Amino acid sequence: MKLTSLHILLTYRCNRECDHCFVWGSPHQRTTLTLLQIKAILEQAKSVGTITSVYFEGGEPFLYYITLLKAVRYAAELGFSVGIVSNAYWATNHARALNRLRPLVGLVHDLSISNDVYHGKRIQRDHTHIARVAAAELGIPTGEIAIVQPEEHDAPERVGMLPDGESEIMYRGRAAIKLTERSGQHAWSQFDACPHENLREPGRVHVDPFGLIHICQGITIGNLFETPLAELCARYNPDAHPIIGPLMRGGPAALARDYDVSHNEGYADACHLCDQTRRALRSRFSETLAPDPMYGVFESQHRSIMDRKKPSPA
Repeated sequence: MKLTSLHILLTYRCNRECDHCFVWGSPHQRTTLTLLQIKAILEQAKSVGTITSVYFEGGEPFLYYITLLKAVRYAAELGFSVGIVSNAYWATNHARALNRLRPLVGLVHDLSISNDVYHGKRIQRDHTHIARVAAAELGIPTGEIAIVQPEEHDAPERVGMLPDGESEIMYRGRAAIKLTERSGQHAWSQFDACPHENLREPGRVHVDPFGLIHICQGITIGNLFETPLAELCARYNPDAHPIIGPLMRGGPAALARDYDVSHNEGYADACHLCDQTRRALRSRFSETLAPDPMYGVFESQHRSIMDRKKPSPA
């Protein structure tokens, strides 16, 4: 596996609980990376040799602004192109937006701002506008992430990274629970491929606050606090992976068939079938279909994961 980008989930915590969120971001989530842990992750990313860009995401990374700022500086020192994904809750006025963004000048090459009705229609538009004006004044490149409502069917399908403009929803994470009743239903057997991820050669992965490496949110290949990222990349064998293998051979439909998982006749999309099938398989593949917070379980988190040895807190 040759990675070119690493996306760091600085925290699962968020000031909002959007219905479409992949990672169940919530004020009730707790797990967050320390600065020392982030530095260890960045050094591992540098040792891989092919990673050129790093994104800081969440949850909402600006909730831990000092940690975020120091992490961005360290990533830039290591030579990475740095991006941040935020909902811009902090841009309550122009002066405050400038205050938050000015220390990032020259360090951040992409500030991606969520701007859709899931985040609150009027107030989100205000915050997004203020953040973009301030970023433009400071010369920080910005973009928007906008996901349409389930009833809107003319948005471009998402492939790989989110494209500019509005994108159709993917029914995984909280969306698989909250939004599917508002969507159309399609025969489960037609979902014979993963339409969104390059599972054989991902190009980018996510690392979460536990150190887990996600090929797709909730499908992990190891923990870089236990096994170096370079080693995880070198030994990545998607065909032998108990979840990724079936998905590559025949999509979510094959995953359900291979493990004889009961299913409905119709689903909103491939992600919906995949999400529900993975939930049914979690007791069997608890180390691979992890962690609990990625599946909306906040309180009884995997102790085996939480208690794994990490770098000491900064």
